[in-house]
Amino acid sequence: MTRKKFRKADFCVIGAGSGGLSFAAGAVQMGASVILIERGEMGGDCLNFGCIPSKALIAAARFAHEFRHSKKFGWSPKSQTVDFAQVHAHVHRVIAAIAPHDSVDRFEKMGVKVIQGQGAFIDPNTLETPRHIIQAKRYIIATGSSPFVPPIEGLQNVDYYTNESIFNLKELPHHLVVIGGGPIGIELAQAFRRFGSQVTVLEAFSALPKDDPEFTEPLIDILRKEGITLKEHVKILNVKKASKDTQIVYKDANENTHSVTASHVLVATGRRPNIQELNLAAAGIDSTLKGIKVDPHLRTTNPRIYAIGDCIGGYQFTHVAGYHAGLALRNTIFRLRTKVQTSAIPWITFTDPELAHVGATEAQLIQEQVPHKVLKCSLKENDRAQTERRTEGDIKVLVSPKGYILGATILGLHAGELIFPWVMAIQNRLKISAIANSIAPYPTLTEVSKRVAGAYYTQTLFGARMKQLVKYIMRITR
Repeated sequence: MTRKKFRKADFCVIGAGSGGLSFAAGAVQMGASVILIERGEMGGDCLNFGCIPSKALIAAARFAHEFRHSKKFGWSPKSQTVDFAQVHAHVHRVIAAIAPHDSVDRFEKMGVKVIQGQGAFIDPNTLETPRHIIQAKRYIIATGSSPFVPPIEGLQNVDYYTNESIFNLKELPHHLVVIGGGPIGIELAQAFRRFGSQVTVLEAFSALPKDDPEFTEPLIDILRKEGITLKEHVKILNVKKASKDTQIVYKDANENTHSVTASHVLVATGRRPNIQELNLAAAGIDSTLKGIKVDPHLRTTNPRIYAIGDCIGGYQFTHVAGYHAGLALRNTIFRLRTKVQTSAIPWITFTDPELAHVGATEAQLIQEQVPHKVLKCSLKENDRAQTERRTEGDIKVLVSPKGYILGATILGLHAGELIFPWVMAIQNRLKISAIANSIAPYPTLTEVSKRVAGAYYTQTLFGARMKQLVKYIMRITR
C-alpha cells in the first residue's frame, strides 16, 4: 500500500470551479501557501458543462436563426442546413480556448499546489485524498453542484442527458423532450429548436418561476411562436423505452393523461450540492440537502472552514461564487467580518431575447407592503432597437418614494448587458437621478435605461404646476 504524503498549507481549497479558482489565485498572489484539490475537470461546471458550452451553443443557434430570418434585411439565404457536428466542434473549441486560464499548469506556475482527486475530512483539522494527508490553517469548500435527477418511475432505465452530457451530442436530436422549465431547460430548448429539432418542455409548475410573470409571459409566447411545445403544471407519471425512442407519460393540470415520444430526453430539474463525499460530519460541519450551513460571513459550523458558491445553496451562479471568493479572502486573510449582501445579485436567462433581473421584484414589494413607484419603457421607443429590428421587450424599474432604485427587470436584446448599471445603482444605493442625469451615447440600447429613469420625473416636469410656473417665468422675463 502506497504511503500517503503529508502536506501543510495556509489554505486548502476543495474544488477548482469559479469560486475555488478565484480564491486560490487571490490567496497565493497575496503571499499565502495554497493547496487546491479537484476531483474532476479544472474550471468546474461553468467551463466544462455550464455557462461556457451553453452560451457557445446558444450563440450558434442565434446565428442559425438570424440567417434563416435574414430576408427582412434584404438577404435571401439559399441553404438552411445545420451541420450539428460543426456546432459540437465550435462548442468544444470555445471550451478549449478558455481552459488554459483555469489549467493545472497555470495555477502551479502561480505557486498553487494542485492535487487531483477526491478529498474528504478525517477530523476537524485534516483532509485526505487517495495520495495525500493535508492539514491547513483554513479550508475553503467550493465543490459546486451537480444536476438533480428526480425520482421519476422508469427514468433510470432509459438513456437521458443532463447539462453534463448534452454538449457531447454530435447529431441533432429529432425530438428533444426537456424535463424542467427553469433557465437551463428553457435556454437549451430554444437553442435546439433553432437548430431544427422538435422540442417539448414539460414543467411541473410555471416556467421561469423566479421571474416577473409580466416578462416571462411574453418570452414564453415568443418561444411558442418559434415552435416549442411548452406544457406547464404537469406531473410525469413514468418513462419507458419505446423501440429506439423514449415514451414519457404525464398528466396535465386537468388530470388528463398524455404521452410524448422523444428521440432524446434532457433532464433540467435543478441542482444539488456536491457535498456527499466530503465526510462533513468528521469535520464538525452541519449541512442539509440544500447545502452546507454557513453564517453571514460564509463560515461553517467549524470556524476554521468556510464554504462558498453552489455548495451552500441559495443563488447558484458563477458570478456569485466569484463574489463569495472575494468575501472569503477578506474574512480569512484579513480577519474582517464582511457579510454576504444579496440585494444586488443579478440573474439572467440567456434566451433570445434575454431576460435579466436585479433587486426586488414587484410581487415581493407588494407582499412586503413596501411603497414603490413602477417605471416602464418599451424597446419599441429605442432607436437602436428599431435599426436592429429587435423591438420586442420592455424594461421595468421599481423606485422608492424618495427615488432609491429597488429593482429592475429587462426583457430584450442584450438584456444581460443592459442590467449592469442597475446592479451598480442598487449596490451603491443610488437614486434614479443618477441614471436620469447620465449621458447615454446615441444610438444605443443603453438609452432605454435613461429613458425609463426620466419617466420618474415626467409628472413633475410636465404637470399642471410646472406649466403654471413656466408661464409665470416667461411672463416676467424680458
